[in-house]
Formats: sequence, structure tokens, C-alpha cells
Amino acid sequence: MSDPAETKDGLLLDCWYFAATSHELKAGKQFRRMILGEPVLLGRTMTGEVLAMRDVCPHRAVPLSAGRQIETNGVATIECPYHGWRFGGDGMCKLMPSLVEGQPYDASKVKVRHYPHHEANGLVFIYVAQDPRFSGTPDLPPPEFGIKADRPKFVVSRVFSAHMDNAVVGLMDPAHVPFVHNQWWWRPPSVGLKVKEKQFEPSPYGWAIARHAPSSNSLAYRILFGEGVTTQIVFMLPGYRWEVVENATIQFFTLTCLTPIDGQSTLITQISYWTGSMLLDLIRPILIPAAREFLDQDGRMVDLQNQGLPFTKAMLWIDDIDVQAKWYMKLKREWDQSRAVGRAFENPIEPCTLKWRS
Repeated sequence: MSDPAETKDGLLLDCWYFAATSHELKAGKQFRRMILGEPVLLGRTMTGEVLAMRDVCPHRAVPLSAGRQIETNGVATIECPYHGWRFGGDGMCKLMPSLVEGQPYDASKVKVRHYPHHEANGLVFIYVAQDPRFSGTPDLPPPEFGIKADRPKFVVSRVFSAHMDNAVVGLMDPAHVPFVHNQWWWRPPSVGLKVKEKQFEPSPYGWAIARHAPSSNSLAYRILFGEGVTTQIVFMLPGYRWEVVENATIQFFTLTCLTPIDGQSTLITQISYWTGSMLLDLIRPILIPAAREFLDQDGRMVDLQNQGLPFTKAMLWIDDIDVQAKWYMKLKREWDQSRAVGRAFENPIEPCTLKWRS
């Protein structure tokens, strides 16, 4: 058996994680971002190629992101600001300026970790393998969500002071909406609690609420989309949740990406897209602060939860509202087991109907 495909903090490895928006990666620039407890250099060359490598020079541990981009023998490289060692996008050292003829060092044998990356729909993902020396093609394809727009209409983000597991469970919880998000513009208390009944089905590396016609806010949907509207909510490992509302001409797509910074904090990034709707374009200035406040409401509840977690050994999960939390933990266990023995992932989730009041 190989090592479990998790970090010591219980964060999944051999997975694709959201790293940055394409807009953040400026040509000729780079920056540091912590992902799964590791410093990652993210950047873009002057010719548009994405850079993703460990942000630590192997010589004297200086962050490579503090250096500059410079061409070396026709290749774009990052120059360490301490001694000028230059590293290409493949992580290989291309130059050690201090070397003189006859000294027994081969710069090409020095490498920093390189992360396979994928860019689509204005988003950049990196593959984090359990083997830090992995440099091949991942056996897991990059995430595909079915987004029709080329780039986001807007992005909001917040750092949750929570382990990835708690962040996922909180965001997938269906019963908190009338209490945490009970503002007049979203779900006022006067609406009351209603019985919800949803059909769930397995999907690749996760589950989905089966595509259906929206049962509430139907007037708003008709105004924004017209007729023939369907909606679907999907979750996929390691931490992607998306909701798509669409008909034959319009698609409104909200993707939430969870990226663990370390074992105690998680970056939540919510990306919104739409196509074919001038009305959504007009109300965009209203949607942005509303989305930011919605995310902040969840974040503030996480902060409150952190006041109680040190005093409890385990949280109480009940059916049916916590079934999705249980599914998430089952998926993680199956991921570990399948990677450990080198077999295909087998989704443990069965189609079912869940009911709750919210």
C-alpha cells in the first residue's frame, strides 16, 4: 500500500485545487499563496504561460516570488533575489551564476517542486500530488463544470477560520439558510419554514440534487430567465460546489471553490458567471455586495462555531439535514482507500430522497 492520500491535517492529496483567478496572474509577475500548508508561487510569464511551483529556493530558502522574471537561453525563468539562481516553469534550475568552469555542479539536477496546472473559464487550478517529486501527467483530469461563459462576471472570497472539513459541511448544510441568511433581500423570517424534498443522485466524485424546475422564487426566475428554467446543485471532491440555473438561452452559474490554506483555515472563493442576460448585467452592481454579505454571514457563523469546538469531542449529526456531511466523509475515506491500493474510485453514494424543514 502507498501512503494515504491525505496530509497530516486530513487534507486530500492527488487532487486539483483552485489556486487563483486568471485575472490575478499578471504577465511578468508572480506572488505567493499558501495551499495545503505549503508556499506556492503563482504567476504568468510575459508570453502568457502559467507558473506554479514551490515558493522556496532550495539554496537558502528565500521565496522565489520575491525575485524577478528573466529570460534564460530563450526560456522564461524566475530569478532568486539572493544569489540569482534561475528556475524555469518546469521547476528545473537553468542557471547558477556563481559557478565557474570546472566546478562539479550541474544546475539542471537542482529542482523545486512544480505543480501541474490547468486554466479554464478564467480560473487556474493546480494538481497537488502526494509525491512532492511528481512531475508527470495526473491520472485525474482537471475539474470540468459545464460553464458556458469564458470568464467570471464577478468574484468574492473570504478566509474561513476553519478546517476544510468544517467549511465543506457548513456550506452544504441545507437547514441553516432561514437563520443565517434571513435578510429581507434573500430569505426574510416572515417566509417561515417550509418542508423541502429533494432527489439526490451520485455524480463524479460527489453528488447532485437532480435537475429540476425551481419550486420557489418562481416569479423572480420568470423575470430573469423566462420559461423553461431548471436548476441543479452539485458537490465534487475535494471541495467544489456549484449551482446552475438555466434555460435554452440563459445560464447563471455560481461556483464555490474551497482551497485549504492549512489545517486551520480555508479560502472560500465564489465565482459567478452568466450568459445571455442583459438584465443580470444591469443588476450586477447589486449582486456583488449581496454575494459578499452572503459569504460573510457564513464566515461569521464559523467564527461563532470556533468558540464552541474546543469544548466538544464531536458534533451531533442527524438525518436528513446532515446526510450530505456524512456523504462527504464517506467520499474522503473512499478517496484514501482507492489511492492506497491503486484502484478506481467507487462512489459510495446511492440515489435517494432527502426531506427537511427550512
